Amino acid sequence: MLTSRNERPAGPRLRALAWLAGAALSLVPAAVSADAASEAAASAMLDQVSGNAARLRMFLQAMPKGGDLHNHLGGSVYAEDFLDVAAQKGMCADAGITRIVPGPCSDELQIAKMASERPFVFAQLVDALSTRGYQRGVGADEVSGHTQFFRSFDRFGAASTGENGRWLALARQSAARNGVSYLELMLDPPGMAAFVRAAGTGPADEAGIAALYAKDSAELAPLLDGFVKDFDQIESEANAQLSCGTAAADPACDVAVHYLTYAMRGFPPRMAWRTLLVSFAMAHRDPRVVGVNIVMPEDDPVALRDYGLHMAMFRFLEARYPDVSVTMHAGELALGLVPPADLADHIARAVASGARRIGHGTDIAYEDKAPETLARMAREGIAVEVNLTSNAVILGVKGGEHPIALYRSMGVPVALSTDDEGVLRSDMTNEYRRAVTDQGLGYADLKSLARASLEYAFLPGASLWRDRKLGTAVADCAASFESKHCKPFLAANEKARLQADLETRFDRFEHALGRFNYPQGS
Repeated sequence: MLTSRNERPAGPRLRALAWLAGAALSLVPAAVSADAASEAAASAMLDQVSGNAARLRMFLQAMPKGGDLHNHLGGSVYAEDFLDVAAQKGMCADAGITRIVPGPCSDELQIAKMASERPFVFAQLVDALSTRGYQRGVGADEVSGHTQFFRSFDRFGAASTGENGRWLALARQSAARNGVSYLELMLDPPGMAAFVRAAGTGPADEAGIAALYAKDSAELAPLLDGFVKDFDQIESEANAQLSCGTAAADPACDVAVHYLTYAMRGFPPRMAWRTLLVSFAMAHRDPRVVGVNIVMPEDDPVALRDYGLHMAMFRFLEARYPDVSVTMHAGELALGLVPPADLADHIARAVASGARRIGHGTDIAYEDKAPETLARMAREGIAVEVNLTSNAVILGVKGGEHPIALYRSMGVPVALSTDDEGVLRSDMTNEYRRAVTDQGLGYADLKSLARASLEYAFLPGASLWRDRKLGTAVADCAASFESKHCKPFLAANEKARLQADLETRFDRFEHALGRFNYPQGS
């Protein structure tokens, strides 16, 4: 039997987290509910500035946003950061200025010299490593946003290896700048690659899953300690980059982080199976890993062919790891991207196969049993991780075509997230801006989405809110966060503690609107 997440001995890291948890209690206010007048003032101010892009950005950047539940660590990095690492390693651009490659190379292709000596060529390389050029209509060739997005990962991959600690530090810094207090990052242990490759490219079917589990779990067991150490190393490097625990600690040190390990749906069946097995085993083994996901383009021919097989794999592993939470990329499709038949049921099948959250869910209106699926999601509290910029760039779905209003009207919980903010040249504040300008959401709506991001996070512990009624505290905390019953409750429950912290942030934000200093009628 694999070691339980609850059996890992408490080390310095866990003791430090416990100390921070106690310290965080001093930040929560005595009042549980927001001041209605200050909340109304914030709502009025958002309405006032919504037509002014610069003022809207300033307001929204300062607004607390809770958690980011759909964030691929590798895709959160901006091209310039990959190029900085590449320059330090003596790497080069290829002759076509489309990707990062190992050195040596001629002077004109050295990335270290390119930024200072050939800035327009450097800009071309940034466009190739992200969707910047595509979004601005200046791409070097005719490609869709979908193609440009997914091919970017291969182009910067050479500079990414071994740098997860650096990327984690950058992700936390971006979160802190954007008022995000919790990250649920998609990250696999780097050491799993060899185990996955060893599976080979042979076929697999649902009838053979049990046999694969018996064989592969035995091979995996002795590797898990190494995978845990991978996460230890990544976190240690990130903390060092941010000077956490010192007098010079970066504010990003205060951003809470957990991880989602993930399977690769475009891999051959036996390799895809192993990625999913590692994901479940790690989520069971390491308390920092709070759930699993499945990634890669949903329209990939192999992903489409094996969708049913992947769902069967999820069901099998959920039965053996009942403590592991599941979210799935599902419905990241659009009319025209795939034949209509492929839009018929992916979200419904993901929900039926144990998903507690859905990533994207963009094609819900095209599903054969959309009303029934929406009703079930609302009834069971299965949230949608909505990625507005990603859906606009990759799928061309935006404005009134996006289903966010449909989900909300049907009572399905919604949380905004970034997906791959580096490749997409976005951030969480931009997701909130799109929610206002493209979707017509007001301040109360945004506040509800921020609260939902923590309520439906896979955070350990009980919720601050009673029966998922956001804003209505449990009995222990109904009167005050400082009460003799509430303080130990918050200390024992990470989810509730972060939710209380979010309420503190909202209280401060709403009582400091004067700093924006908007003249009446502007």
